[in-house]
Amino acid sequence: MARFTTSTLSSLHTETAIPTPPLAIHVPLRKQLKDEAKRQKAAGKKKKKNANNQVVDGWELTVGIEIHAQLNTARKLFSSATTSFNDAPNSRVAFFDLAIPGSQPIFQKETLIPALRAALALECQIQPVSRFDRKHYFHWDQPSGYQITQYYEPFARDGAITLQARDGIAAEDGVGVTIGIQQVQMEQDTAKTMAQAGDVHWLDFNRVGAPLIEIITLPEIHHPATAAAFVRKVQVLLNAVDACVSGMEAGGLRADINVSVRRTGDPATPLGQRTEIKNLSSFKAVEDAIIAERDRQIAVLESGGVIQGETRGWAIGSTETRRLRGKEGEVDYRYMPDPDLAPVVIGDDLVSHLRETMGQLPDVEVDTLIQQFELTPKDALALTALDNGMRVEYFWNVVDALSARLGTTTDNNNKPSEENLPCFQLAANWILHELGRLTSERSETASEDLGFTEDGQCARVPVEPLADILFHLHAREITAKIAKELLWVVFRGGIQTPGNDDGRYPSIRAAVEQENLWFRELSGTEYAALADQAVEGQEHVVRQFAASAGADGDASTGRQHQYPQGKLMFLVGRMIKLGPEERIDPRSAERVMRAALAEKYVPALAAESSSEPN
Repeated sequence: MARFTTSTLSSLHTETAIPTPPLAIHVPLRKQLKDEAKRQKAAGKKKKKNANNQVVDGWELTVGIEIHAQLNTARKLFSSATTSFNDAPNSRVAFFDLAIPGSQPIFQKETLIPALRAALALECQIQPVSRFDRKHYFHWDQPSGYQITQYYEPFARDGAITLQARDGIAAEDGVGVTIGIQQVQMEQDTAKTMAQAGDVHWLDFNRVGAPLIEIITLPEIHHPATAAAFVRKVQVLLNAVDACVSGMEAGGLRADINVSVRRTGDPATPLGQRTEIKNLSSFKAVEDAIIAERDRQIAVLESGGVIQGETRGWAIGSTETRRLRGKEGEVDYRYMPDPDLAPVVIGDDLVSHLRETMGQLPDVEVDTLIQQFELTPKDALALTALDNGMRVEYFWNVVDALSARLGTTTDNNNKPSEENLPCFQLAANWILHELGRLTSERSETASEDLGFTEDGQCARVPVEPLADILFHLHAREITAKIAKELLWVVFRGGIQTPGNDDGRYPSIRAAVEQENLWFRELSGTEYAALADQAVEGQEHVVRQFAASAGADGDASTGRQHQYPQGKLMFLVGRMIKLGPEERIDPRSAERVMRAALAEKYVPALAAESSSEPN
């Protein structure tokens, strides 16, 4: 199928040449939010916090969601034109994409594979036969005057997603909630519209015909935070099965939200008139827009007004939705079966093969991380969600490398020994936090800056050097400060690795040896002497320990949990300042200080107090 460049398009209509628009400059979402916050502040407006804004007394919110996700395919849905994200405008266009008379749709079978993976991840029932329909409407972004979709007979139905508290649902939903998915359908995308000065719009037809799936939920969501959590969970699932090209912030996934309210108290009350909020492009926008539209509808109803069925819009940083147009009904679209496309027949063998080869879904992996390594749910979720799953693959590779160094064994639940477990927890912490500090805090492309790959490698911090650093740190052979400095050396290419022969040091061990960085810890006697120096002149602080230890009438033991932690760490800090920091382990210093207080200073003060005359 021929491609249409800008010059080719111009030749089709000789009266007006189509100008070549410049490539749109991508403004990171974070910057958009910051700029809008500044404008709101300058205008004297403040947005409500959402933390306690999930319910309104006397009213019930009902939300249904339609998510459009671009499939990860090389071709468009009904033409052989290649899909495009950042190519020159109008450079990836076929005859059918522009509805040139005589052109016909040809279903590209390979687009079905990622669509099926997505539907299986959403626990849908795959339909053996599905069909395409025409959804008629006129707009400049749809050259044919209709969109090809699957309205009557979609390829997948009756799915569900279970959200847990760790997914960020509203507290009112308790420990978990299941949201039903009515259907998943394949459909084509429209052109990209770029508004210009005046009443001028430029169109990029690269996006026309790009393959989408539309995920339609049942109206079973009742809290704004849960709606945002649902969209986030869908994105994670689609990324996990390699079905979607990118996430929400990059434009590969968009959400339309249907919102209605009704008074509580009468279960027979029908759902209220719904309005639709179109093209939300971030999780925060989903929650904020629902809250704003809910509050608007309640205000209209309480003042005696009527909610109109309409389509509304939302802008980043807004405090209210805005009317776009009246809401079309099903009859307005004049749905009809597409006469040019045959039914799609999906065999059970294909579905079974995809189900068996789909791999582990995020919830299972999160549970594994929590149970095997005792990570917090927050850290486990972050590992699986970051960098489209590449970060957690990197973690597993580091775990394998550390296991080889530790000679670790696992129990029947595949859990490391108590002795080695902290080393793997340390690895998770560093991969989540320390690696992020290597790149600019303002970076929008941390995964690219670090060079993560789908097989769990990292170009800037390879697995083996990081495992070496963590192994030595866990074994207390280097300090945390030295470990972080070594991480910077690795990031800057100072360690020789496969593909990097120019590093200054052949290995982490060699760097520590050459720079004399091994941790040579103080002896017990030296720690005890430092503790004495730290306590000297701090009798008023020690008296607080004596008072807390004697609260149970057991001043001699100085029970650990009774010590004021802030005062204890004050004394430990004095020890570190007074001694050679590079030879002090803060944990050892704390242990020695506790022992000195319990065995020496607290009993001495107690004895002194008891010998004083009444």
